[in-house]
Amino acid sequence: MKSAVVVFPGSNCDRDLAVAFEQVSGAKPAMVWHRDTELPDGVDMIGVPGGFSYGDYLRSGAMAARSPVMRAVAAAAARGVPVLGICNGFQILTEAGLLPGALMRNSGLSFVCRPAELRVENSQSLFTSRYAKGETITIPVAHHDGNYQADPDTLARLEGEGRVAFRYSGEVNGSAHSIAGILNEAGNVLGMMPHPERAAEEAHGNIDGRRLFEGLFELVGA
Repeated sequence: MKSAVVVFPGSNCDRDLAVAFEQVSGAKPAMVWHRDTELPDGVDMIGVPGGFSYGDYLRSGAMAARSPVMRAVAAAAARGVPVLGICNGFQILTEAGLLPGALMRNSGLSFVCRPAELRVENSQSLFTSRYAKGETITIPVAHHDGNYQADPDTLARLEGEGRVAFRYSGEVNGSAHSIAGILNEAGNVLGMMPHPERAAEEAHGNIDGRRLFEGLFELVGA
């Protein structure tokens, strides 16, 4: 199985995500530079990591979304290739139009870095099959612009179509409907602010995030 992690100037979670991919899949992912115009042939899974791409200049993820490689990512997503965007990766996916809505400044106007309790809202997606609906898990957050917002019609559609994957159990950043992660219409693109790659091995003190990767690679490789 081939996976790829996209790297932008300012990415700082790309190696963490690559380690999680490798530990679960048994194969090292390709590290794809933002100026590349193509993804590796036959890629089965794409990760867009956290960090501060382009120093969060203009808006978080705005410049990265216009990198040459994102045209290839969008094309792969349209073909059904799973795409996982974490933190800054979620911001990039919204800016690129692969997911609706926007990530705004946290309601408290401060950087939030701590474990966060999430409720699993959809256990039927590629990314959540190893979780039970309604289950509470703990995944670290580390962001300044994680306040998810969308217009009322979009929020209603996300809720009605079961596209809210994760929801904060308590107040974290002011996100509408306490949304922590959403899916695209086809269900093969997930954007989430919490960092499952930071809760993927025993050394982290928590492995609640590992099941996301295990379920994903299991289903993609089936």
